[in-house]
Amino acid sequence: MKNIALGQYYPAKSPIHRLDPRIKVILAILYIICATFLGKNIVSFGLLLVSALALIVMGRIPLRTVLRGIVPVLFVMAFAALFQVFGRSGEMLIFEWRFIHIYGEGLFAALFMIIRIFALIVGTSMFLTYTTTPIELTDAIEDLLSPLKKLKVPVHDFAMMMTLALRFIPTLVEETEKIMTAQKARGADFSSGSLVKRAKALIPVLIPLIVSAIRHAVELAVAMECRCYHGDGKRTRMTVRRCRVWDFVALVIMIAFGAALVYFNILGIGYSL
Repeated sequence: MKNIALGQYYPAKSPIHRLDPRIKVILAILYIICATFLGKNIVSFGLLLVSALALIVMGRIPLRTVLRGIVPVLFVMAFAALFQVFGRSGEMLIFEWRFIHIYGEGLFAALFMIIRIFALIVGTSMFLTYTTTPIELTDAIEDLLSPLKKLKVPVHDFAMMMTLALRFIPTLVEETEKIMTAQKARGADFSSGSLVKRAKALIPVLIPLIVSAIRHAVELAVAMECRCYHGDGKRTRMTVRRCRVWDFVALVIMIAFGAALVYFNILGIGYSL
């Protein structure tokens, strides 16, 4: 459970760390759009894979750390790949046995699905969680949504709730591991038996976890009140952020990357979805 990347900031000195957090949020959104909608053929998915690896290198995050963050979604990746392999038909029949038919189109679709999920996880992690602190993320979301303040939308409260949720994910993961370790020491078994039995075994874990989460929330609320926190009441900031030349260069590079994906999709090189 410690492999969950959400809420984990990795301090380093890299070009991505130095980007303005507002630009990083925009870049993350654009990269998600590119990975979700613009990948159509072998060349475009190859570019997605190369871009994800390039982000890891530029962010100076150890590859082992990034791969550990992918472990929790391996089941989703495997399920999506198997669904594509056995659920897609085509003209290139590779294997046939009774009712099982595996086509080359299904294998390509499975490979593309794995690359797409990998790129989505790496892109969001490198632009947001690994390279942006919770405070920077709060300020960025609040600045980007500031036009909604004219419509009486509580932008600051919304940004604060998102940041606190990300911040407490590692804390709740650590609490869960402590509770499970304590339950195992008392003879609890979470790994054997049927699925229903293992689900019932988690009930003694969920109840203390919920109590612990409520306790943390109450303690945080009391601490904020003791520090006279009143939300968005004409707050000032010690650091006034301004976009620099490199921020706009990164934005142009991301737009050019999306345009390149569209261009290679139009060319239709290799197998296409």
